[in-house]
Amino acid sequence: MARLAARQGNRYRLPMKNTPQPIDTLIHARWIIPVQPADQVLEHHTIAVHEGRILELLPGNEARQKYTAETEHQLDEHALIPGLVNAHTHAAMSLFRGLADDLPLMEWLQNHIWPAEEKWISPEFVADGTRLAIAEMLRGGTTCFNDMYFFPDETARVADNAGMRAVVGLIIIDFPTVWAANADEYLSKGIEVHDHFRHNPLITTAFAPHAPYTVSDEPLKRVITYAEEMDIPVHIHLHETAHEVTEAQRNTGQRPLERLEALGLVSPRLMAVHMTQLADEEIDHLATRGAHVVHCPESNMKLASGFCPVQQLLNAGINVALGTDGAASNNDLDMFGEMRSAALLGKAVARDASALSAMQALHMGTLGGARALGLETHIGSLETGKAADITAVNLSALETQPVYHPISQLVYAAGREHVSDVWVAGQHLLKDRVLTTLDRQAIIARAQQWRERIQMADEHPES
Repeated sequence: MARLAARQGNRYRLPMKNTPQPIDTLIHARWIIPVQPADQVLEHHTIAVHEGRILELLPGNEARQKYTAETEHQLDEHALIPGLVNAHTHAAMSLFRGLADDLPLMEWLQNHIWPAEEKWISPEFVADGTRLAIAEMLRGGTTCFNDMYFFPDETARVADNAGMRAVVGLIIIDFPTVWAANADEYLSKGIEVHDHFRHNPLITTAFAPHAPYTVSDEPLKRVITYAEEMDIPVHIHLHETAHEVTEAQRNTGQRPLERLEALGLVSPRLMAVHMTQLADEEIDHLATRGAHVVHCPESNMKLASGFCPVQQLLNAGINVALGTDGAASNNDLDMFGEMRSAALLGKAVARDASALSAMQALHMGTLGGARALGLETHIGSLETGKAADITAVNLSALETQPVYHPISQLVYAAGREHVSDVWVAGQHLLKDRVLTTLDRQAIIARAQQWRERIQMADEHPES
């Protein structure tokens, strides 16, 4: 008998070999960038995935010995990163992309967007627009988005059917819309949406009062109470323009942030979006209260809203996330573009080339977003036990060669066109640039139908 390894009494036993553990998926990659810890780059490593979660990150040769997978992916020229988190969207507004460009915010809103919404918003519009947005985001490496729009039930349904992770905003505005007639109805309908999806593993909710200038004190007070009871965040546009701040001071005698603080809204639940107009003492106050800021650099630049002092916020210890805003004001949902713009703009605003590093930009686009949404224990980094929300970026293209520092390359050279594969909770939603749960051609056809309807109505308003 060949090579006997052990003897017990008078009995010999053959050596026992470790039996590989059967799992769902192994993803082998040239680089893995977990985001947590910062600056770590794992070369020739593998992510083991089972039942939608990350089992382990380990060297590729060890993974092949330890696990046997139903599906294996060999990505020899790719970097794996956590799925990007788009922390501020109006997904359905993708159907208004390019409708009213090159205008200041309030003119854009009051004279173009709000009238268009009054005429066109419906469950069908929101479903089609959200489907278009999700397809675009998945093809750009985004695996989770935080939305604020009407018919949030439709947004949640479409996201769930696509396998996309979403935080659905329970919108509140003082004036009546097709979604609700008054604050009571906005709140009650929002709570119904929350209750309907509360056990869905992909869909969570946040209260979404639109802005201080569109929501009065009493609804905001009720939002604070309900948010505490339901343990969900509050997502609001805040200090977006100098005009907003000036008008608030003229009308109320307070800056918007000051008013929200007096109401009790400034807390770790708060996701303050834009924040281009901030005094030093306000930054200190946000840090003390543990509030989060969602930076939307490209929308802010396009609408000439101002510049968020991101490096100051980071220096104060404030968590900063990244968002694209809606495609009507950006005009895309490209988180790679936002990371690059945030890093470059952050340096210019701080007048410091070392400000807002590539790693900080990547953190803002992943774990920073997850923290703002209250999802940091589930997503935002590639760690054992977290959901397998993973984006693969092919760095072999001419435009991304040569690769000296993968993190810098991802932020400063790569683009969404280099995203090859995306997984959400272990489900392969983008496979070699092909959507697996959405019909690309059908989505394009519906978008074109909406364009024809909207354009025809604009050209023939009397019909």
